[in-house]
Amino acid sequence: MPIEKTLLEATLVFLVKDGKVLLARKTRHIGAGKWNGYGGGVEPGQSLIECAISECQQESGVEIRPADLQKVAEVTFHNTKTNGEKFSCLVHVFTTEHWIGEPKESEEMSKPKWFPINQLPVTEMMPADSVWVPLVLAGKRIIGEAHYGPFQEDLLKPVVVAEADTFD
Repeated sequence: MPIEKTLLEATLVFLVKDGKVLLARKTRHIGAGKWNGYGGGVEPGQSLIECAISECQQESGVEIRPADLQKVAEVTFHNTKTNGEKFSCLVHVFTTEHWIGEPKESEEMSKPKWFPINQLPVTEMMPADSVWVPLVLAGKRIIGEAHYGPFQEDLLKPVVVAEADTFD
């Protein structure tokens, strides 16, 4: 059985170009086997931008300049572990249309593939992603909330999304 990881704050980056988004299959941890963008947990003392750039580089091999990241969402995932313990993770979501290098496979993210933004593989993504990811890739700025059961496999409540004017 996989280990239940408790992550309290994370970043997620979507590489976007010519009406398409690059997704890769996660190989481990939350969402293993699912299509996703690039990201991970914020380390102590690390800024959100530093985390987004570092995680994207580790997982895809591309370099991103801070000015090229656009924050598009804050999504809070409320998670219930198998023992009933609950924790929440705030994910700061960014998009970028500019990077240096060619995205490649890594230990954590396999088979990177470009998908038309209007044809996302939502049935092979995390359950909440079908609600909020199409919105941010269509240019909306959002604040969202999702409630997951153990291992983030099932939604316990409907996903809630609201448009956001700005992020602090």
